[in-house]
Amino acid sequence: MEDITRGGQFLVKETKCENIFTPEDFSEEQIMMRDSVKEFVDKEIWPFKDRFEKKDYALTEETMRKAGEMGFLSIAVPESYGGMGMGFVDTCLVCDYISGATGSFSTAFGAHTGIGTMPITLYGTEEQKQKYVPKLASGEWFGAYCLTEPGAGSDANSGKTKAVLSEDGTHYKITGQKMWISNAGFCSLFIVFARIEDDKNITGFILENTADNGISFGEEEHKLGIRASSTRQVFFNETKVPVENMLSERGNGFKIAMNALNVGRIKLAAACLDAQRRVVSNAVNYANERVQFNTPISSFGAIRAKLAEMATSTYAGESATYRAAQDIETRIKLREAEGISHQEAELKGVEEFAIECSILKVAVSEDVQNCADEGIQVYGGMGFSEDTPMESAWRDARIARIYEGTNEINRMLAVGMLIKKAMKGQVDLLGPAMKVQEELMGIPSFDTPDYSELFSEEKEMIGKLKKAFLMVAGGAIQKFGTDLEAHQQLLMAAADMLIEIYMAESTVLRTEKLAKKQGEANVQEQIAMARLYLYQAVDIVTQKGKEGIVSFAEGDEQRMMLMGLRRFTKYTNMPNVVALREVITSKLVSENTYCY
Repeated sequence: MEDITRGGQFLVKETKCENIFTPEDFSEEQIMMRDSVKEFVDKEIWPFKDRFEKKDYALTEETMRKAGEMGFLSIAVPESYGGMGMGFVDTCLVCDYISGATGSFSTAFGAHTGIGTMPITLYGTEEQKQKYVPKLASGEWFGAYCLTEPGAGSDANSGKTKAVLSEDGTHYKITGQKMWISNAGFCSLFIVFARIEDDKNITGFILENTADNGISFGEEEHKLGIRASSTRQVFFNETKVPVENMLSERGNGFKIAMNALNVGRIKLAAACLDAQRRVVSNAVNYANERVQFNTPISSFGAIRAKLAEMATSTYAGESATYRAAQDIETRIKLREAEGISHQEAELKGVEEFAIECSILKVAVSEDVQNCADEGIQVYGGMGFSEDTPMESAWRDARIARIYEGTNEINRMLAVGMLIKKAMKGQVDLLGPAMKVQEELMGIPSFDTPDYSELFSEEKEMIGKLKKAFLMVAGGAIQKFGTDLEAHQQLLMAAADMLIEIYMAESTVLRTEKLAKKQGEANVQEQIAMARLYLYQAVDIVTQKGKEGIVSFAEGDEQRMMLMGLRRFTKYTNMPNVVALREVITSKLVSENTYCY
């Protein structure tokens, strides 16, 4: 068996470009699936964008039913429960392309297929799955997920909702208040988390939304974005749920919630990708049409720089998301081959790559926001108007940094999980970190390396950025040990270094694989995007590394580490950034769309 990569190991193992999956590797079936989703969106969603913006909740529900009829709600559901039983990459692919037109629909879709259905397929008993999953997969029923409470947001396990066993032992009575519940206005089923007695952890329940069972709703929330996504408070007053509807076992709710969010994180990254492609395409169209000073504004350097950066972050997001999706799928198949049930295999597969899921959630949600922000700027005054699609894209993007765990929580999780894996011996961080310290004591080599092969310098640079991370994170762990968790600002700085390493490496490897397949001459724009992304990643690693070092090290140790940081972020040959952007934008402008 080939040595299979584990989650987080990208930091300490060299990954060959042949071993990563890229969007250029989609099979014919995947391309057909992608095209049918795009056709659905262009016919059923994009033309009605203004109705979604005017809070047409009925339209969201109706479009969800149509998506159910097309089978799009059942991609991830095993065939035995009426689903298509497709692989993890397929699930991300559908999520990607169905989510690009409006955040209102993508939130309804994500809440239903993800946290509304998945906890039952992953944790339900056979009876629960047979009873509920086929209805959810077909769109006959819609699901919602009730975790957040007024006093329990990021601290999800602190919820006050109670579940009390009835005297005859046949059912639980649930009482409490839940808020920000997506799909609340039209769902048939809730996954509800409540506490039994004084249990340390909450418990999950499957609750049917029926009349006369003590369920009431707040008004629809007035929100900055995702305006036609139904979001309400839900109140339970001694709402009865049969004991057989407990999900998994008592006290397992927090674990269910966390694992559901891991899957949700990579799906959320995927759900931002087509939104970015559409933003870039719209910005390019507008820049080509808008004439100022007798010239289309797409010929001005200031605008060209924006378009290049927007396209580059989109390309990087695609590269990293599909790399991780395939890694998870490979892991799931490996577990199934060992005879483990599909449920358990999927849980373990996603859990294995939880670090990458958090990295992607943060990186892609921030990129789509920046992209939409620059999209408004390219449109100028028109960008601020509701007559163009940019302002709604910007508003819809904003929630992505908050739900599925805020980006601050996810940054801390990424580094925290990495350290835990190191403690368990699943990722060897200490060995490489010690080597970096030894290297700092030694004399650097002054030989000029041979960089004639494509990306040889870039890959060496990524190796050095990994050393910079190991140096900073290793130094912080040595200083604070397990107390590092209390030093959130250091964790955030380390997380930004980690994120840039994964994103830059994914982008370079995707492009290297593409160049080997199609020839360097035919992928000049992608090569430019990989180099541009890396150049900026180096800047961020430099800045965040410095922030970390000067905040926990002093004297000689600080001088030594700053010197190391300079060594690990130094190019032999600096790229010409303006020239790279020109290569990227020239093609965008001539194709008049995001074309990568």
